[in-house]
Parts: sequence; structure tokens; C-alpha cells
Amino acid sequence: MTISLSIVSHRQAAHVLALLQDLDRYCQGPLEILVTLNVPEAHALSAAGDRFPVHIVTNNVPTGFGANHNAAFARAVGEQFCVLNPDLRLRADPFPAMLACVADPQVGVCGPCVLSPEGDVEDSAREFPTPRAIIAKAIGRYHCVQPFSEDADRVYPDWVAGMFMLFRTSVYRAVRGFDERYHLYYEDVDLCARLRLAGYEVALCPRAKVVHDARRQSRHSPRHFAWHLASMARFFTSASYHQIMQRRRAARV
Repeated sequence: MTISLSIVSHRQAAHVLALLQDLDRYCQGPLEILVTLNVPEAHALSAAGDRFPVHIVTNNVPTGFGANHNAAFARAVGEQFCVLNPDLRLRADPFPAMLACVADPQVGVCGPCVLSPEGDVEDSAREFPTPRAIIAKAIGRYHCVQPFSEDADRVYPDWVAGMFMLFRTSVYRAVRGFDERYHLYYEDVDLCARLRLAGYEVALCPRAKVVHDARRQSRHSPRHFAWHLASMARFFTSASYHQIMQRRRAARV
């Protein structure tokens, strides 16, 4: 079965090229690779490898995270659809373990164990945020990361980070992909909430490991901070958030 991979670049061609070379080196495939250049940039991505086809689209106008991946999904032909960031690196093929996970009809999306370049486990598996938890986190008294054993076959967090998400194509289509009203941030939280409300599990596969070579320049960007606040407000006022919280309150009664 073919996996369609969607990668979006924001002047990150060097990162994309390194990831494509990793995919060519480690992965058995078959893969279809869809690269979206959200802004025009010089690149040599077409020559990245000869094992898997690489389709490149350049946007005339930059669009948001969800809109770019939804557009890639509309062109995808694979039975599986995978969203992944360009600043990821591979040390082995993560897909066999993840494909086994999403083969379970109860699983709507699967993420891998994400490591820092130093080998530390990153916070890619979390509990659903709440306004109270966000405030507590801001003052250093709470974190919403869900711990897990790296030796586990799979674990079930509330949501997995959008840097690497694997779906069956039929599931992604059924929930209509990402909500494009989220320009950036929280679109992964929202999608996992909608998957749960649709009756699917969100899974993390610890045995599938990838490395996140993040630079984090966006943390100092006023524009990114504004997008973060807007997306946070949208999620906390969404029907999905309120339905999730209602279910949790009912489960505690």
C-alpha cells in the first residue's frame, strides 16, 4: 500500500532535502512524496532521490498549515496519508510499526516517538489543553505532556503533534482533514478532538522514532504569537472542545 507524504516548506529547502534523503535511505515504500513550497525558494528537490516520486507545488500566495496539507491530500493517491514537518530526520524506517498501528480500525491517527537531536523524548503526546492548564503551565506549575514507555507497543494520548501524523486516507477524508480556519497552531489538537468525537482512538507508537531538529525561531515572532493566541481562542470556543469536556465531566460522575 502506498503512503502519500505531505511536506510543507517555508524557505526550508535544505531541511526538506535532508528529509527526502533520509526517506530514500531508510524507507522501503512505496511512498508518494508531495512537497509544497509555501513561498517561492531556490531548491534542488527534484533530484533528491530516485526511489520515490517527488511532486513539487509552489504556492502563489502563502497559506496556513492545514490548508497546505489539505491541498496535498486532494492530490494524494495513497491508501495512507502522512503529514510531516521538514525539520525531521530519520535514523530508521518508522512506517512498519506505524502502519501496523493504523491498521487497527479503532485508530484514527498515529504519531511516532519524537526525539531531540540529543536523544531526549520530546512532548509530542499530550493531554487536551484547558484554559486553566494553560495558565498553570505559563507559571510553571503544570505541564500537559502524557508520559509513556518507549518500549510500549502503543499508547493513547489525547492528541499527537502535527509534526508527524499518519492516517488512513479514508479516515482523513471522513473527518474532512484539518480545519483551515486555524492558520497555524492547534489544528492538530482540533483534528484529534474531532477524531475522538467520531469514535476513533489517537495513538502514539513509541517503537517508531524520529528526530526533531527544531530551531524554534518562531517563539520570538510577534506574528506567530498572534497566530498562537488566535488559534487557542478558536479551539477553546469550538464545539469540539466543549463536547470533549462534556464527555469528561460525564465520565467523572
